[in-house]
Amino acid sequence: MVYFVGAGPGAEDLITVRGADLLREAELIIYAGSLVNEKLLLGAKAGCKVMNSAEMTLEQVAEAMKAAERQIVVRLHTGDPSIYGAIREQMDELDRFGIDYEVVPGVSSFCAAAAALKAEYTLPGVSQSVIITRMEGRTAVPPKEDIALFAAHQATIVLFLSAGILKEAGARLIDGGYSPDTPAAIVYKASWPDEKVFRTTISGLYETAHQNKITKTALILVGHFLGGTYERSKLYDPSFAHEFREASK
Repeated sequence: MVYFVGAGPGAEDLITVRGADLLREAELIIYAGSLVNEKLLLGAKAGCKVMNSAEMTLEQVAEAMKAAERQIVVRLHTGDPSIYGAIREQMDELDRFGIDYEVVPGVSSFCAAAAALKAEYTLPGVSQSVIITRMEGRTAVPPKEDIALFAAHQATIVLFLSAGILKEAGARLIDGGYSPDTPAAIVYKASWPDEKVFRTTISGLYETAHQNKITKTALILVGHFLGGTYERSKLYDPSFAHEFREASK
């Protein structure tokens, strides 16, 4: 049985209980070595084989999982496996081999980034939508998902895998309709011991990253949810009635 496990954003205590239990039971762990906190591997049982997928191809990963048939295999991905985890192609290989698998969700780094900022993505009267996307690099982005088109919605945007191309990213966001002074933030290694948080504006993204030597392993957050203005929620408004509470008169 193969388990695709979300390791969480970095801090070893942010993996789920289910994920941690599976790591202790695993007979083979294949982990994303470039991003997963290696402290998570310290609880592996004696005799567990550990492989770093940063040095492997898809075919090598699939063959390793196939060779471990009838064993408990944990494929340990950073954050949540469903976001830029490249798990679909691995699951297709397992389907081809007739090997069963399950996916165990994890805490995504975009959640840890908001926590680092003590921010709420979905503020009433400001933004009720979060767009998770990336700038085009060696991996193409569909034309209909160009960042400028997303910017036109003025929703909250979280950029993965884009810290090294912030000059272009800022320009595209402004081209799409954001004003240059729109609040933005860079969160480097969210939840790790060396986490860093930088608050800036869209026009200041590149310079902020450049001055602080941030080129990778950082999330870019953009939108007015980082500002100081919002509306009070209806949920806790005394004049708002719902199933569990009557409205005050």
